[in-house]
Amino acid sequence: MKVLQVFFVTLLLCSSLAVQASETGSGDPRYTIQNPPAYAMLGDLLIARPLLVVATVIGAGAFVVSLPFTALGGGVGDAGQALVVDPAKAAFVRCLGCTGEGFEQRE
Repeated sequence: MKVLQVFFVTLLLCSSLAVQASETGSGDPRYTIQNPPAYAMLGDLLIARPLLVVATVIGAGAFVVSLPFTALGGGVGDAGQALVVDPAKAAFVRCLGCTGEGFEQRE
C-alpha cells in the first residue's frame, strides 16, 4: 500500500512540474521549437521511454544473433543502425515529449 501511495505522489509531482514547465517555458530551444504539452511529456516518460529502452535491449540481442548472417551479406552497418542505434536515439537523445530527435535543432 505504501508503494502505491509513493507512486501516486510521484506521479502527481511529475505532472505538476511538467505543467509548470510547459506554462513558463524552459528556455531550451528544443522545447520552444516543438513545445510539447504536459500530457505528451508524461506519456513519453511513463510509457514510451521504457518501451524504447526494452526495444534497444532486444534489438541489441537480435543484432548479436544475426551478426554472422548480416556479415556474410554485408549489411552489418544497416542492421546495427536499425536494431540498436535508432531505438537508442529515440530513447535517450530525444527531448521529453518531442516527436523528433533532440539534437536536430532548426535555426
